[in-house]
Amino acid sequence: MTEAERRCGSVALVGAPNAGKSTLLNQLIGAKVSIVSPKVQTTRSRVLGIVIEGAAQLILVDTPGIFAPKRRLERAMVAAAWAEVEDADEVVVLVDAARGLEGEAQRIVDGLKAAGRRAVLALNKVDLVDPRSLLPLTDRLRKEGIFDAVFMISALSGNGVADLRRYLAAALPAGPWLYPEDQLTDLPQRIMAAEATREQIFLQLHQELPYASTVETDSWEEREDASVKIAVTIHVQRASQKAIVLGKAGSRIKAIGERARAELERMFARRVHLFLFVRVSEDWTEDRERYRAMGLEFES
Repeated sequence: MTEAERRCGSVALVGAPNAGKSTLLNQLIGAKVSIVSPKVQTTRSRVLGIVIEGAAQLILVDTPGIFAPKRRLERAMVAAAWAEVEDADEVVVLVDAARGLEGEAQRIVDGLKAAGRRAVLALNKVDLVDPRSLLPLTDRLRKEGIFDAVFMISALSGNGVADLRRYLAAALPAGPWLYPEDQLTDLPQRIMAAEATREQIFLQLHQELPYASTVETDSWEEREDASVKIAVTIHVQRASQKAIVLGKAGSRIKAIGERARAELERMFARRVHLFLFVRVSEDWTEDRERYRAMGLEFES
């Protein structure tokens, strides 16, 4: 392959909360780089994944779900998603086949129209709906007039994802690759450690608590036996939330730590010593520095 044959560009994955963007990112790459949970708004800031398809290097950007924001953090998340749409070479809109164009999905389509952006439609979770409903939904989406191609996929099982990846690779502009061939993400490992912990909070705790918490890696110590010692702090807004995260006799935080450690050992292919702490930080959602660390604009 010559340099002249290479292609490279960015692809923004956008959709309503819980449309399957993070699952699709991981499936396109063939490795886990973005955390996943059944709860909406799991992704708070952009996550970049890198994959080679033939002569093309796809720089895939998982964005926060787009919805009608009410609080500062939500506004910053939605603004970050639209910023990625503006900068991307290609845009993939994920639509949940069961939900169709209701609510947030229609808002995204309208926003793309207003911005003059065309996109690729990935109709996701098609394996969970009556196949007879897909053709009318696809026809309705095509009539929106912004989609260059339509793919019916299951991000979870991978059905249809290879076809989508090949299409995107062919659509990218000619240019040199921007990342080493074996690099899967630009996320620092410290952030991946915090995200793996936050994923377990979403999976193991319920109702509002995951949204009232944030996670930061405090220290990273390389050890002589090639293992790593990581200290992570979970910030919550109230003392009652701290008690829930800790659990009876520390049982909940122990379970969070065990599962996060196992996930990190799979991701890093090395032994991990993970130490979790919980701190009450009442105003963390109004802390400008935390927004900067998440790659979000405080004033959005």
